[in-house]
Amino acid sequence: MDEKEKAGLFGLGQTNDAYAQYFVGQSYLNLLTKDRLVTANVTFEPGCRNNWHIHHKGGQILLCTSGRGYYQEWGKEPQELHPGDVVNIPPEVKHWHGAAPDSWFAHVAIEVPAEGASNEWCEPVDAEAYNKLK
Repeated sequence: MDEKEKAGLFGLGQTNDAYAQYFVGQSYLNLLTKDRLVTANVTFEPGCRNNWHIHHKGGQILLCTSGRGYYQEWGKEPQELHPGDVVNIPPEVKHWHGAAPDSWFAHVAIEVPAEGASNEWCEPVDAEAYNKLK
């Protein structure tokens, strides 16, 4: 897979250093908009995923653009993600998302605006459970 395919339609961006503590593996962030509606292209190297987290009040929408990844809500089975998939994450739902163990993955993340919205970062995804994903 070449660099453009790894990053999807919106470019790789910079290493996601500001949020590195909440990820296992390397992710990249390309901020697309920040006025009125925050949207960003997030690219995950193979095996990279974010910790469990909760979007309080606003929620989030993911538009999958390249590669293969996963999304999982607390207490549910992981869902495999492919380009063209859309994930609507309601507020107050604990979840994680990221690349498959053997694939780059990119999505556009849209923060749903809401007064008093915030993110709560939780524990890392269990490595043993994650490594069982194909």
